[in-house]
Amino acid sequence: MIRNEPPIAQIAATLHAERQRSGLSIAEVARRAKIAKSTLSQLENGVGNPSIETLWSICVVLDIPVSRLLESPRQETKIIRYGEGVSVSSANKDYQATLLAACPPHVSRDIYWIEVKPGQPHYSEPHHTGVIEHVIITKGRARLGLRSESYELNEGDYISYPGDLPHMFEALQEGTCAILISEHR
Repeated sequence: MIRNEPPIAQIAATLHAERQRSGLSIAEVARRAKIAKSTLSQLENGVGNPSIETLWSICVVLDIPVSRLLESPRQETKIIRYGEGVSVSSANKDYQATLLAACPPHVSRDIYWIEVKPGQPHYSEPHHTGVIEHVIITKGRARLGLRSESYELNEGDYISYPGDLPHMFEALQEGTCAILISEHR
């Protein structure tokens, strides 16, 4: 499995901003998270390679999801190929979490299982303003995304795109299945 290191500069900036927002000192966050003050200080200075447990402990204290440290919410097309993406491992290296998409505040999501047969592409008209669609190909191959900008994806690949623009899905082999998550703001 390919492991991409967490974006330490982004983690540092977000940790610092969220700690400032909370009004807590480095010492207090470290104490509550049960980590060394020097560890938190290094992370806020963009040094180190934190484990998922360390990040989780800090985020519990700051009352934020871990995903906020790894990805800034954006409204654009994004593809993550299987084996790619920002990953954080456990201290024992036997568990790895790869963030595909963070859920922004005040957002709800609907999740769908999609089965598509090869043939004509399925074209969708724009949904409500602010809708983002997330798709993970679980079996087969497909071409999907915006009508103006579609991509070929294989099993395990992920894509997100603005669902409030015309978009499409075309199965490229028999038995193509996917998970679709429709995010509503």
